[in-house]
Amino acid sequence: MSDPHATAPAPQDENQLILERREKLRAIRQRQADGHGVAFPNDFKPSHQAAELFAAFDAQSTEELAALGATVKVAGRMMLKRVMGKASFCTLQDASFGSTGGRIQIYVKGEDIGAELYADFKHWDLGDIVAAEGTVFKTKTGELSIHATRVRLLTKSLRPMPDKFHGIADQEVKYRQRYVDLMTDEVSRKRFVARSKAVSGLREFMVHHGFLEVETPMLHPIPGGANAKPFTTHHNALDQQMFLRIAPELYLKRLLVGGFDRVFEINRNFRNEGISVRHNPEFTMMEFYAAYWNYQDLMTFTEDLVRDAALKAVGTLQLSYGGKPVDLAQPFERLTILQAIEKYTGAGAHVNDAEWLQNALRKLGLTEAKHQLSTRSLASLQVMYFEETVEEQLWQPTFICEHPVEISPLARASDTRPEVTERFELYITGREFGNGFSELNDAEDQAARFHAQVAAKDSGDDEAMYYDHDFVRALEYGMPPAGGCGIGIDRLMMLLTDSPSIRDIILFPALRRENGSPTRRPARDPHF
Repeated sequence: MSDPHATAPAPQDENQLILERREKLRAIRQRQADGHGVAFPNDFKPSHQAAELFAAFDAQSTEELAALGATVKVAGRMMLKRVMGKASFCTLQDASFGSTGGRIQIYVKGEDIGAELYADFKHWDLGDIVAAEGTVFKTKTGELSIHATRVRLLTKSLRPMPDKFHGIADQEVKYRQRYVDLMTDEVSRKRFVARSKAVSGLREFMVHHGFLEVETPMLHPIPGGANAKPFTTHHNALDQQMFLRIAPELYLKRLLVGGFDRVFEINRNFRNEGISVRHNPEFTMMEFYAAYWNYQDLMTFTEDLVRDAALKAVGTLQLSYGGKPVDLAQPFERLTILQAIEKYTGAGAHVNDAEWLQNALRKLGLTEAKHQLSTRSLASLQVMYFEETVEEQLWQPTFICEHPVEISPLARASDTRPEVTERFELYITGREFGNGFSELNDAEDQAARFHAQVAAKDSGDDEAMYYDHDFVRALEYGMPPAGGCGIGIDRLMMLLTDSPSIRDIILFPALRRENGSPTRRPARDPHF
């Protein structure tokens, strides 16, 4: 029970508070050594969680609860405490959700639990894990509570929680100490529950549609499946360099060769590139491949998949992101790159003029030294112009199709326009959410594309692909015509939970070391 008229207490020295809590723990350990109790007991079993209690009893009157006399056991972190002499109130928070955010009030009276235990209780701290057993009742103000007949300290918290009036103000601390963020911010907890529901829903959706969930290696001898810079490591037993997976694509398509017609993997990928509100070096994707599908089939399926994930995670297709509406119920628009440029810019016929595009890109701040504009093909310049001028305008769900062959080394070329591929990227809120295409299953064409990628790497493109001899060999056995797609789970969850940063929906995002140099040994804890 909180006092709405309370003022924030004066800040105390955290080190002093930690020392005081450690002294309390030492006293508990000493009592254990003397044969009285256990410092960290592990024999308590709650009978209910807070949300269950409110669902079962909150609608009942004070008189009905008194007649019922329901006895329950609960446990949770003590978030609030108000000591009033011979009786006290505290609030425990457990893992459930509901109108009270998983919190239930406990009424503790000295004469009910015994003077010695009550004296101990008054010295327990916020953050302690506490168990309570008692009878469900309602206070004079109508708040559902538990009249305790027994309380027990299960875990002594040695560090003070953030100030209850302000919580964690430093965003980086929220990311670095996610455990504190979760215990103090119900919105954060709900966000990660929504993520779990979405991932579970995606898995159910795929299995329902006949896809087989598989697992492929995370350590690769050759990085492949995407244009990205890999993390490298060394395998001691094999005495060879290895790479953390940048994408599972080439392994999943090997399974199509082997005879599995529909496969998917929810996977962790690693790319040794920049960190931003949209990028984390370790991220989650779902990739799926279906024999006898093309990119048109994939777009229809992906549209249904995104809607299903939204309904299971947040229960609606009418979303809001950054204060602007996003409608997942409407048919997702399908545009080629050239159509999108025509719709969203004033380029007109200039879109087919390489010199005009080069000058336009220079005006947008792209430099020759970094982007080699003068040596790029028309198709490459069109893609760059699209990315600089159109991408952020694609707020409502839109598939952008027909990417050039030269930047799509694994995608099947169009039969009618061989310079472009049967490929799409899904954009929502001005950012990419998915990438899919009709798969290239011509082994000789794939070998030629790999050779072109190697040439690009030799020319300085460190994100170009390697030549994968075994994958070409697999294609030589024959892969059925197929389509494949990758969906960025983290970005999808940013959308579904209205989160501005990818760090908000990754439990433990990549951060710089707290202690500076990675070779520095951590300082000895001054409290020991």
